[in-house]
Amino acid sequence: MPNGVFSPYTGIKTNLLFFDKGTPTKQVWFFEHPYPDGYKSYSRSKPLTIQEFDVEKKWWNKRKQNECAWKVTVKEIEDRNYNLDFKNPHVVDIEHGDPEVLMKEYEEISKQLIATRDNLKSELLNALGVK
Repeated sequence: MPNGVFSPYTGIKTNLLFFDKGTPTKQVWFFEHPYPDGYKSYSRSKPLTIQEFDVEKKWWNKRKQNECAWKVTVKEIEDRNYNLDFKNPHVVDIEHGDPEVLMKEYEEISKQLIATRDNLKSELLNALGVK
């Protein structure tokens, strides 16, 4: 469940677990509930509604991996010492880099841009015969 589902009581994400009785578990499905369009979080004024679970209901009986759903094996869970905090593999984390390095690159590009602009201005003025 996304952030804000239980606001104002807690802002942390919540997980729901479902178990099938009868056979040993071989894999575990994860489904990350998507926010509705225009939402970045749930709140008291924008609560989670039962209709929003239609996505999960539709997916449940014909489970396939998609941008919201993925599965892991029991072996993978065991290897992580039974930590179930698996991130959605379909979401790409963007690494923007070190801000100091980026700022130096930006300053260098800015200097080059100013020098190019000044050269172009000078060439245009020379071509027009203006001094």
